[in-house]
Amino acid sequence: MLVDWMRNLEVGIPTLLEDGIQLLVYAGEYDLICNWLGNSRWVHAMEWSGQKEFVSSPEVPFVVDDSEAGVLKNYGPLSFLKVHDAGHMVPMDQPKAALEMLRRWTQGSLAESAREPEKLVAQM
Repeated sequence: MLVDWMRNLEVGIPTLLEDGIQLLVYAGEYDLICNWLGNSRWVHAMEWSGQKEFVSSPEVPFVVDDSEAGVLKNYGPLSFLKVHDAGHMVPMDQPKAALEMLRRWTQGSLAESAREPEKLVAQM
């Protein structure tokens, strides 16, 4: 049996994005196995046609039940979510946030559901 342990599968992801396949990469902020910073770095460094726009897109709060459950970054088919107060097992540590993340993502509303950061200056 072949095992995918320690095999770089990132090389095929840009093709999926170019084909418009929706991709969600998420990590718990306390995950020591697949830490959020390492995941964020490979996602930001990945070469694809929307890389510059993804890198420059804002981070917005991921809100569940009127509380910030994480931080979301999204552009086109690519979304990256850092889940607050979670380790490697996000669904076990934050079941409500994990369920809402999957529900919104499968329904295509993950990015639309994120709150824009509040502006400190009133717009005229």
